[in-house]
Amino acid sequence: MKLQFVTDSGPDDMPSDNEPRDAPLLDAYSNTVVKVAKKVSGSVVQIKVRRKPTAPATSPRPRGSEGGSGSGFLISTDGYLITNHHVVAGAESLEVALPDGRSFDGTLVGQDPATDLAVVKIYADSLKAIRFADSRQVQVGQIAIAVGNPYGFQYSVTAGVVSALGRTLRSESGRLIDEVIQTDASLNPGNSGGPLVDSNGAVIGVNTAVILPAQGICFAVSSNLAERVAGKLILHGRVRRGYLGIAGQIVNLTERIRQYNQLSYRTGVLITSVEPDGLAGNESLRPDDIIVEFAGQPVGSVDDLHRLLTEETIGQKQSVTVLRQNFRREVFVTPGEIR
Repeated sequence: MKLQFVTDSGPDDMPSDNEPRDAPLLDAYSNTVVKVAKKVSGSVVQIKVRRKPTAPATSPRPRGSEGGSGSGFLISTDGYLITNHHVVAGAESLEVALPDGRSFDGTLVGQDPATDLAVVKIYADSLKAIRFADSRQVQVGQIAIAVGNPYGFQYSVTAGVVSALGRTLRSESGRLIDEVIQTDASLNPGNSGGPLVDSNGAVIGVNTAVILPAQGICFAVSSNLAERVAGKLILHGRVRRGYLGIAGQIVNLTERIRQYNQLSYRTGVLITSVEPDGLAGNESLRPDDIIVEFAGQPVGSVDDLHRLLTEETIGQKQSVTVLRQNFRREVFVTPGEIR
């Protein structure tokens, strides 16, 4: 029997079946990434941070300033830029390095630990800003390109796809960050605060976190949330949120209690203490009350309560449905402003 070996190459004048199909696809993908990299790289900055020393006064180690670095990107031609809160937290001074080689002192305009976002201002001319995309239009599988300064290597580009939408992350403040985009575009320390952009070079997210033991599981705060927060930080220097002055924890509701009180949800927030600090009108709440609704919306966890205590609730009388000694009761509170 005569054997014939199949190879992936043919005569010089006969390209393989795969070649004419794959080559244009590869060229299109490469051209997209190259085009986007050229378009946005001029707007991505490196942020060098000097922090106050953390070593105790009794330590024999010299107590010089501690350094760090991250990424950011310009959102206006007059020098406003976005980065992560954890990049600039505790900063004694900020230095912003531009792609053209110029460096400027940065002024921290405001930061929001609850969404891990911050806004920095530089005073410079000839700046190029990136525009935001509508993250509601982002789809799983679309191209995602990350630009940043991993490990101090300036203006590095990685590419991948949007892996999932609607993720949540726990911020350093303990609150959940909603509207998080998952991507497999490679991120490393130093990428934090850089942009995640689409094939048109518009920002769909702010790179914020990576699961270190995992491969290709990275996260970005969505552009719509980042744009809202940045606007508030520029106008007010902070994001205002409601405050009830209570400590609470999630508890399970028994089937009997749920049926008697006509509740469809299985958990509530047990109030463990009420702070009479005068910041919030919470006199109607008592320890051992279980909050199950706020302003007519179900409350199944402390995270639900955080989401409902928006800026609009501050100083406005709100209804709260509690279970007091297992009986449903409506009371009223006036949220203060969290500081």
